[in-house]
Amino acid sequence: MTQWIDICSVDDLQPNSGVCALVNNQQVAIFYFPNEDKIYAIGNYDPIGKANVLSRGMVGDINGEPVVASPLFKQHFSLQSGRCLEQDEQVPCYSVRVHDDRIELAEKN
Repeated sequence: MTQWIDICSVDDLQPNSGVCALVNNQQVAIFYFPNEDKIYAIGNYDPIGKANVLSRGMVGDINGEPVVASPLFKQHFSLQSGRCLEQDEQVPCYSVRVHDDRIELAEKN
């Protein structure tokens, strides 16, 4: 059975951009797209730039895949899988949902 961790209110999110949350001592970048009714969550740590910055990156899509561009060196990370499109790097990708106007993240085992 999946355990869900309450993160924040939907009102705490910024439309079409990211915010950072501290979950079990890990920074998680949460991205909210209200027009598409989508929320994504990936690790906030950019393994190429070696800093917790992905929540501050620009969002968009490449060939229909939602991505965030790191604000440091501009590599694109998939919001669906966490993989870097330009290099052989990966960030954690989390299951996330809205439940009673609260954002919840699936706890990793």
